[in-house]
Amino acid sequence: MNTAHAGEIGPGTLSRLTAAIYRYLVLGVFLAVAGLPTLLLWILLAREPANVVLFVAALLPVAPALSAALYAQRAWSKEPDLSPARPLFRGLRLNLRDTLSWWVPVLAFTTVLAVNVVFAEGVAGGRILRPVCVVLMVVLAVWSGHLLVVTSFFSFRFRDVLRVAAVEFFRSWKSSLGIFSLLVVATAAVVLSSEALLLLSGWAFAVSLWLVVRPVVADVTERFTSHD
Repeated sequence: MNTAHAGEIGPGTLSRLTAAIYRYLVLGVFLAVAGLPTLLLWILLAREPANVVLFVAALLPVAPALSAALYAQRAWSKEPDLSPARPLFRGLRLNLRDTLSWWVPVLAFTTVLAVNVVFAEGVAGGRILRPVCVVLMVVLAVWSGHLLVVTSFFSFRFRDVLRVAAVEFFRSWKSSLGIFSLLVVATAAVVLSSEALLLLSGWAFAVSLWLVVRPVVADVTERFTSHD
């Protein structure tokens, strides 16, 4: 099967380059479509503290889309062909339930933290509460990156998914720093430019994320899966 797909692309450098461009074009379109509901809600919502819950809830499609993007990129590296959309939709179908099982609670907890940050000045001890909640949001976001990896490529029980992601948070600290850096860049793109820029460059974020988390995939495979 692999030989047939390789022949479909062709052995030449130009053919491989064209196929790679096509794959990432498809990836960009996929992520743009998946992220469009989030973008529209963010555009329509007034930037008021009262809407913080809706801003966070609008992120619901993000994790499933990124999971599919990670799944597809590994599939492309193993079996490069001219049907790049198939691994994307396969990854979305296979991982949707497992991804949402942790993503929905993460968004709920993030909402609580975000509300505390926005309205900290109105409660006693707000000066201490706000930075604590910000730090917890950062930790939760990076841990979510590891959760995304585990649910995209492995079939563990839910509690084991949480444990493995927690172990990798510390063990694969370089990847954790990489995830944090990508989050900083994404946040800066939204704050300094617009949400549309982040949506259009979603493919670059997904590609960078895959490069950052590949060591995590290798480590989880080595430490937590059977080699029989």
